[in-house]
Amino acid sequence: MLKFYYNPRSPMTRRVWRTLLEKEIYFEPILMKLDGDQLQPEYLELNPFHHVPVIVDDNFRVLESLVILDYLEAKYPQPALLPKEPELLATVKMVQMVSTNELLPKMITLMFENEDSPKFIQTKQHLNTVLKFLMTTLGNNSFFGGEQLTLADIVVGTDISLLPKLGINFSNYPNLNDWFERLMQRPAWQKTELSQEEFEQFKRVFVKLKQREMSRVNRLQ
Repeated sequence: MLKFYYNPRSPMTRRVWRTLLEKEIYFEPILMKLDGDQLQPEYLELNPFHHVPVIVDDNFRVLESLVILDYLEAKYPQPALLPKEPELLATVKMVQMVSTNELLPKMITLMFENEDSPKFIQTKQHLNTVLKFLMTTLGNNSFFGGEQLTLADIVVGTDISLLPKLGINFSNYPNLNDWFERLMQRPAWQKTELSQEEFEQFKRVFVKLKQREMSRVNRLQ
């Protein structure tokens, strides 16, 4: 049985978790507490970068969430979460990368900055650009790949779900708001979505981990 090393508060984890549930893949969940489990020797053998998630499937290890999603799609193709048409496939891949590179890092910035800081204001402006891009790309489709759920919806939907918890809603992006509400009605999403309290716990742990990493880097300099 596929083993899934995870922490439910991690957005990268929830991308994979939701894909496993949407594809109805049976798996053994192995909870990793981020206060030290990820630094234990046995886990570092799986992932020397001490991040979650990791899967081990038939003794084959895969790390990095986007790679895991591609692996699951190739190994367990039904139901399909990638379109076949070149344009739609490119759209799905493009949206995944925009979410990973332009959306998620900026939300992390919001966790660290005061609302009146120049960096916070600049970050909100950048997020507006990202949300407009996503709204335009989605258009009148139900999902980013057309009328069927795709990996792009899972990635963006998971990442973007942090924004309301940071006080940012989608009222200025009506089709994006409708799309997000559709996702939130899916059983896999209701099972895995963070409450506001769980998000605050994740935020505290994440900030603490980042501070430890910065301290370790400073000691090495």
